[in-house]
Amino acid sequence: MLAATSRSFARVALTRATLRPTAAIGVRFSSAWANVPMGPPDAILGVTEAFKRDTDPNKMNLGVGAYRDDAGKPYVLNCVRKAEAKIMEDLLDKEYAGITGVPEFTKGAAILAYGADSVPLKEGRIAITQSISGTGALRIGGEFLARWYQTSKKIYVPTPTWGNHIPIFKDSGLELNHYKYFDKKTNGLDFAGMVADIKSAPKGSIILLHACAHNPTGVDPSQAQWDELSKVVKDAGHFAFFDMAYQGFASGDTDKDAYALRKFVKDGHLIAVSQSFAKNMGLYGERTGSFSLVTASPEEKARVDSQIKIVVRPMYSNPPVNGARIVASVLNNPTLNAEWLKEVKLMADRIITMRTQLKHHLVNENKSKLNWDHITNQIGMFCFTGLTPEQVEKLKTEHHVYLTKDGRISVAGITSKNVAYLAKAIHEVTK
Repeated sequence: MLAATSRSFARVALTRATLRPTAAIGVRFSSAWANVPMGPPDAILGVTEAFKRDTDPNKMNLGVGAYRDDAGKPYVLNCVRKAEAKIMEDLLDKEYAGITGVPEFTKGAAILAYGADSVPLKEGRIAITQSISGTGALRIGGEFLARWYQTSKKIYVPTPTWGNHIPIFKDSGLELNHYKYFDKKTNGLDFAGMVADIKSAPKGSIILLHACAHNPTGVDPSQAQWDELSKVVKDAGHFAFFDMAYQGFASGDTDKDAYALRKFVKDGHLIAVSQSFAKNMGLYGERTGSFSLVTASPEEKARVDSQIKIVVRPMYSNPPVNGARIVASVLNNPTLNAEWLKEVKLMADRIITMRTQLKHHLVNENKSKLNWDHITNQIGMFCFTGLTPEQVEKLKTEHHVYLTKDGRISVAGITSKNVAYLAKAIHEVTK
């Protein structure tokens, strides 16, 4: 018995010694991921990491696209706190939502986007699903269009556009193209170039449009220009896909910020809409949004809805409920909704005030000879300053002000305490 046990231990020891790689015999196991290359760093995260390493007391981070109050702190809306308290009080369960999400959420989101008087909404022609914020909505939309929009697989995005648009639509299987948008000479809209490019795109192309507060430039068409764009897109037989990440956050008026997509719907377009509640309700980490499509009939809506579910199901099965419950409570409760509208205007007004003060300090305090009208002409969280990469680098190394190389700043990162410092720094690198 003792001998048998010894032989057993010997066999185990021999097996382990044989399998164990050692320096003496030079055995190496190759990894399945040995050939995976290092990906490029995220531009925004790189700015934040450099900012965190800086120890200067005057440092400013103008890279991150998240709202901050005038003390530079994250802001949780009071209406959101109240909605959360009510949800906790109701002791709701943690069961799965349906594939297309929380019904009370999608109902409220559709009314907010399209308006209570929307004809297709009243006629039951809008297919809508809850999504993982605006990013998820865009990906659902890209996947759906790649499968079912038979006219074209070409999608045209503005130059420039939100950086994530490009990989989202490429990974969805669409062919990415660009149309002119930003005029570097004026720091404004190249409307003539935009119209010309949309007209020259192959018939039936998908045209991605920022509904309001264009990211990254802050440059939006006027209502008259939106009216013309609706006609241009319709005459060309194109399909309009609106990305609406800032409704209410741009002007402080949710109806005004939805003008473009509602005008297109009124003119007979069967549009797609990506909607996010990250900015206008401050629900960044809740990842709450929606994707919707205007269809020709309730019967068509039912078929489209069934295929949206088929897109969503293998992606993430069904969406999380907490953020959707918060939004539903705020949108569907008249008291909370009224409070939200005041709070979203307060956030928008703070951004507008910071734009006004920055321009004032540049022109009146620092006596800059450059034209800074674009700071107040642009709208929303972001401002395309017109600064060159060299000037951006100087801001960082000489003044501890951090922003992306394209000169985009998040106006939300400016406060009444640091706006004068920022203006002086910008003046120093541009004079």
